[in-house]
Amino acid sequence: MKNEIVAIDGPAGSGKSSVARAVAERLGWAFLDTGAMYRALTSEALFRGIAIDDQDAIGELARSVELVTSPLVRVNGRDVEEEIRSEPINIAVSVVAANPQVREAMVERQREMARQQPKGTVVEGRDIATVVFPNATLKVYLTATLAERSRRRGEEGVESVVRRDEADSTREASPLRQADGAVVLDTTSRTIDEVVGEIIRCLKNNTSS
Repeated sequence: MKNEIVAIDGPAGSGKSSVARAVAERLGWAFLDTGAMYRALTSEALFRGIAIDDQDAIGELARSVELVTSPLVRVNGRDVEEEIRSEPINIAVSVVAANPQVREAMVERQREMARQQPKGTVVEGRDIATVVFPNATLKVYLTATLAERSRRRGEEGVESVVRRDEADSTREASPLRQADGAVVLDTTSRTIDEVVGEIIRCLKNNTSS
């Protein structure tokens, strides 16, 4: 099963991280939270006082910074697990993630991380099935109503979620969109276990066909 990929995309609050982590645990595979990578990079940029709209400086940072996403998110050895969910990061990460240099560097890192895994990898993000792993074993697109996604994001609120949706879907570099052939799952009124179970069934069907 080496290098098998389950690619899970979707907008903010659709349940990507929780579902992807649970799928990885069920399969005994690695889990890669790409959103945490962009947030950690944003955190480091703010920590160093780098302007987030300085594309070249942020791009260089993306190529040189040390990122670890498991078991805790760390950037250059600094624990940013809690910090990356703060409102300043929520606001700034869309600008950083839209930087073409950043996306190129992150895609290279994400592919390398997956290559290093002895089994498969469950990867979640916003361009996983369309850009990072277009030949993934299984492509999944999670969605939910705006009201439900906003509720899940807690203090972030409706306006922040709408702003992130707009930024992610309209950026020039790797915009959020549903990949061709992706299994679309609405998580609004479903439990994590229900969604995970369906993804596992789809994966088994894919690999046995």
